[in-house]
Amino acid sequence: MKITTWRGLIALAVALAGMAPAHAQYPTRAIRLIVPFPAGSANDQVARFIQPEFSAALGQQVVIENRAGAAGNIGAEIVARSPVDGYTVLMGNISHAISATLYRKLGYDLLKDLAPVTLLASGSFTLAAHPSLLAKSVKELIAFARKRPGEINVATAGAAIQLAAKMLNSMARIKMTEVNYKGTPQSITALISGEASVGFPATSAVIPHVRAGKLRALAVTSAQRSSMAPRVPTLAESGVPGYDVSSWYGLMVPAGTPNEIIARLHAAAANALGQPDVKKRFGTTDLEPRGSTPEQFGAQVRSEVAKWGKVVKESGMRAD
Repeated sequence: MKITTWRGLIALAVALAGMAPAHAQYPTRAIRLIVPFPAGSANDQVARFIQPEFSAALGQQVVIENRAGAAGNIGAEIVARSPVDGYTVLMGNISHAISATLYRKLGYDLLKDLAPVTLLASGSFTLAAHPSLLAKSVKELIAFARKRPGEINVATAGAAIQLAAKMLNSMARIKMTEVNYKGTPQSITALISGEASVGFPATSAVIPHVRAGKLRALAVTSAQRSSMAPRVPTLAESGVPGYDVSSWYGLMVPAGTPNEIIARLHAAAANALGQPDVKKRFGTTDLEPRGSTPEQFGAQVRSEVAKWGKVVKESGMRAD
């Protein structure tokens, strides 16, 4: 009788173990981190900065997969349509918040189909000018642009930069002519050659050229000054109060992913951001490691969608 009882208990224990949710032991295999932009982009940099320590904290390999295209929307859609098991994670950024209203039709809904995990980092763009431009400050640039509307060419690359330029035009009540380029390297080349008078390259990409005397930094676009160029004022400080365009990068998973898995990913990411080697990697760029709760990051994403929706509507800009 005792033997039967013990066998029964063992059978029950095995059955209960089989009924335990799969996420109880999460993760048990490699995790795909979808970077929806090319290798070498800021989005890719953030992923690679945290990858070793993120993997160590999770106890499983995190495999970075670059799935570029359509302003980051191809990669975002892949994640949005993935199983809610925590094994496919998105490196989201500002472009996704802009796309939410810029595109009439998307294969996913940022706010409904993806769930926030944590903010990882933020950065800025720099309003830079060719040395031949007489304006040596934002106020002088605005005065010049008002006297000669349309004469100043502004180099843009991507929706975020285009809308940053449109926002400056609107808030400063000026008219600069946008010249769109394929990417940041091309826009910087145009600036250095004098083909364009001003531009909004990523701060990390443009500051080396500023230090070399090839370009002049007028202001950074973020609400705070950049640690990479602390002497360069913000646009808000320079006569355009309220101006704030900051790049941001964070982890997202398919909506419906269990809270326990989100908590596990969040804890691992927070651990990675706190490691000295990760901080050292970020220190070589304008990117600032941040961190947040899922709720805080979700609120930020919603705020960004609303903010850029207003700019898109006012500018009349559409991608399709």
